[in-house]
Amino acid sequence: MAYLQMRGITKLYSASGVLANDTVDLSVEENEIHAVIGENGAGKSTLMKLLYGLEQPDAGEILIRGESVVIKDPLAANRLGIGMVHQHFKLVPDFTVAENVVLGSEPRKRGLFIDRKTAERDVAKVIEEHGFSIDAKRKIKDLTVGQMQQVEIVKMLYRNAELLILDEPTSVLTEQEIESLFATLRNLLNRGKTIILITHKLDEVKHMSHRVTVMRSGKVVAVRNTSDVDKKELSRLMVGKDILLEVNRIPKAFGDAVLEMRRVSIHCRGQQRPLLDEIDLQVRAGELVGIAGVGGNGLAEIEDVIGGLRSVTQGRMFLNGEDVTSMGAEQLRKAGLAYVPADRLHRGASLPSTVRENCIVTKHHDFLKAGVLQRGSIREFTKHLIDHFSISAGETMPVGNLSGGNIQKMILARELAAQSNFILFSEPTWGLDIASSQFIYEKMLELRAQGAGVLLISSNLDEILGLADTILVLYRGRVVGRMANTEGLSKQIIGEYMLGVRDDFHETVATSQSVVGHG
Repeated sequence: MAYLQMRGITKLYSASGVLANDTVDLSVEENEIHAVIGENGAGKSTLMKLLYGLEQPDAGEILIRGESVVIKDPLAANRLGIGMVHQHFKLVPDFTVAENVVLGSEPRKRGLFIDRKTAERDVAKVIEEHGFSIDAKRKIKDLTVGQMQQVEIVKMLYRNAELLILDEPTSVLTEQEIESLFATLRNLLNRGKTIILITHKLDEVKHMSHRVTVMRSGKVVAVRNTSDVDKKELSRLMVGKDILLEVNRIPKAFGDAVLEMRRVSIHCRGQQRPLLDEIDLQVRAGELVGIAGVGGNGLAEIEDVIGGLRSVTQGRMFLNGEDVTSMGAEQLRKAGLAYVPADRLHRGASLPSTVRENCIVTKHHDFLKAGVLQRGSIREFTKHLIDHFSISAGETMPVGNLSGGNIQKMILARELAAQSNFILFSEPTWGLDIASSQFIYEKMLELRAQGAGVLLISSNLDEILGLADTILVLYRGRVVGRMANTEGLSKQIIGEYMLGVRDDFHETVATSQSVVGHG
């Protein structure tokens, strides 16, 4: 008998007319890792929200070990032994690990006061039993991203979860943290747990899951034993056709520098080393420069500086020959910056606002006439972006209702509408499916072909090697390698610089002749 069965699950969002789940069947066996995959907007996240009680189905039935259940809210899901680790962690930064884990289920003294000692003891016991590397007394804000994820898993285990749903669990992890997560999942499996894995990464599906359910356009289109299917077939099932998993980067000549950073540093009080240490960076017209590095080594700070969100301690930055070192975000946009941020949900979009409002937020002055917004022009502009970038959403839909891929397409459409000659992309395909990622890659290469300078900050080495003409590697806030993306360059070489294994500064200059494709 299956541990979980979802039969004929249907969910219609009447306000937008979107049929997110269309008579979906899902069966998960006890003590298996079951992957659920599909493009953004395929319906898998909605299905998990229904299973966890965050939303209610319009039709269908959920059975746990053969017994029909109604899951009205997450508390009801917890009582049924269902836990969920969300893609975006739901933790209180200033609380300790123990305080976060017991939040809402706190042990109390005499029914009144929270018993902190008991909470710490109980949480520490769960941590020790499952071999996690976190301290129950540490504050969340002092943890790494991988440790924060462990806290989310401990929260579920503390509530005696038998079925764990993990939504895009590796999207923000380093390679080492991913290996640690895989070890955790194997350990949970050995302890009899059942796991549903929502992911876009087909390598992980092949590596970790026993079976896989493929969704497309709100329906289940295939269920396979993972060992019986390869990544190409899974990709075809996801999108309904064969898709290109590679990029075609054509060699071309570069022009003058559109962005320059000269010996840029950021020093912070109390920090033994600078966050950025004399960074020299140049992006030329028609060149795509990639910056690789492990989190905590300066990638976020470079994004913040170029985006006008952080001041530098020393050094200068130039955009199209103009000194923009002291400019803020709005001034930088006027100077010619287009920017697709890593944190698309907070920096890139306003989730409660409509698609239309988000599309004009950086250029609403263009639609003013005598101080009045020209709504007809705004509608026409928004419709053009929706059509041209294949955004699956209506103009008046709140952006928070869109899939991750459609949010990113909307941000990309808005930024490219400015027709800037320099564009910064930071983690542009984080959490996106293959088709959405391919769309982003094609747009980046189009910009390069049109003569724009493109800067890509990414923790995805395949992405960097597939797209970049020149690759910079950051380690401990310094550029430790500046390399032309030529035939002999490999993930292993870049990885050794990223981890500080190699300390010999490596530099080669990219020219139109030296650039080759790694696809």
